Amino acid sequence: TSAERANLAGVRHIVLVLSGKGGVGKSTLSTELALALRHAGKRVGILDVDLCGPSIPRMLRVQDSAVHQCDSGWVPVFVGQDKAIALMSIGFLLERPDDAVVWRGPKKNALIKQFVTDVAWGELDFLIVDTPPGTSDEHISTVEALRPHQLLGAVLVTTPQ
Repeated sequence: TSAERANLAGVRHIVLVLSGKGGVGKSTLSTELALALRHAGKRVGILDVDLCGPSIPRMLRVQDSAVHQCDSGWVPVFVGQDKAIALMSIGFLLERPDDAVVWRGPKKNALIKQFVTDVAWGELDFLIVDTPPGTSDEHISTVEALRPHQLLGAVLVTTPQ
């Protein structure tokens, strides 16, 4: 729809961070990549679609922040002293940030689509998308929802074994 295009219209590049298994450092890499791009003067957002373990709000010390609504959707949380990194995470929508989320497919996929379409990102050079571990429906939903947009590519996090 035109509304969802509008919310991602100001995003120049989208980078998915993926892995085949959990615990390999996707969220850490997503966070460090965002901080490095920010340090290089880029406008950066992080979309944390790791529904089962949303750790990025804690890594960036904004786990107690609230997400607000505006006319074009959710307003991301702005991180850092200069408020330069925009962050949207399921962690902001949970009553207790450490709650584990156990949702079935359709509900997870609907939330991911809503995260892609209903966040007012504004102008960004890079949107880093931190995905859940594995190769599940969430990944297909994320890629399908982002398909109409300028995908830069993906970073695949692996371990030596």
